[in-house]
Amino acid sequence: MIPFASPLAQYNSHRDEILGAITHVLDSGHYILGSEGATFEKSFAAYCDVDDGVGVNSGTDALILAMKALDIGPGDEVITVSHTALATISAIITCGATPVLVDVDPLYYTMNPEFIGDAITNRTKAIIPVHLYGQCADMNAIMEIADKHGLSVIEDCAQAAGATYNKQKVGSIGHAGCFSFFPTKNLGAIGDAGMVVSKCKELGERVRRLRQYGWDQNRMTLETGLNSRLDEIQAAILNVKLKYLDEDNDKRRKLAILYHDGFDQLGITLPKARPNSTHVYHLYVISCPQRDILAEHLHNAGIATGIHYRTAAHEHTGYDQLCRLPKNGLPVTNKLIKNILSLPIFPGLSANDLNAVISLSRDCFEQ
Repeated sequence: MIPFASPLAQYNSHRDEILGAITHVLDSGHYILGSEGATFEKSFAAYCDVDDGVGVNSGTDALILAMKALDIGPGDEVITVSHTALATISAIITCGATPVLVDVDPLYYTMNPEFIGDAITNRTKAIIPVHLYGQCADMNAIMEIADKHGLSVIEDCAQAAGATYNKQKVGSIGHAGCFSFFPTKNLGAIGDAGMVVSKCKELGERVRRLRQYGWDQNRMTLETGLNSRLDEIQAAILNVKLKYLDEDNDKRRKLAILYHDGFDQLGITLPKARPNSTHVYHLYVISCPQRDILAEHLHNAGIATGIHYRTAAHEHTGYDQLCRLPKNGLPVTNKLIKNILSLPIFPGLSANDLNAVISLSRDCFEQ
């Protein structure tokens, strides 16, 4: 079976270092908010070219804590997209705010800035662009709109660790950047983990309080908060893997080039990389009307695929009544979810396995 993602392969490629780092933590007797977490916060913040990083329990918590630190709550509105992992929408709702959804562009599948203006009301507090599949949204246009209207921008960087936009690292462009280190991510832990990064030290310090009940350094509360801490074992694993992130992202890009070449002139829509940006191919997503036929064909040959995402976020039960959509709906999103398919891509994917995916796909289309 060829998986479309393999945290096990990533672990095996750095097995001895990871086991050594875990053993070091276990022998230290310090398992929460220790030196490994502090080191990772500093190292990842430096990697993102920002002033502060705060480790938290998950990428979802990162979004929630960033919004709380920016005083986003009940009665407020946050503009984002429906073509995203459900976590983006869930975090907004958890804060008590209303997700206001705009459509994505048909070329890169990220937030279309042309629709943001019509979505803004006197209750709008923030915009959450999602850097989808491994590449950045159109941040120049988004930041220009946000600055004009005095809105905060929280980058959802869950799928794009290491990606750049006009030579800026994702997470360093808006007021805060939120990362997930879920095991399948480009920088993956072996469990749940996340981080909020920011160029604003004051914002970082508030997130740091909020992740632990609202405590200050003397364990006195200044406000109410959560329990959302990055544990030492996950931080130690991430300290190892961060050293290899750029190398692993390069491997993903090389695999994407092989896919591009192998699917040339096959009549399917291939991923487009935004100009002046660096795509890190968290997912390799094609689009074709025969999506379900191709997925079944590959499955029968032992090749796993995924669909990111089969159901738009606003169509999920429990979320459908809590989101606000534009009057004309989300036509691009609605079309995408019928045609997209995620093919295997991860640093440990061999050229032979990738060529098997290409060959079997071509067989399916040329029958």
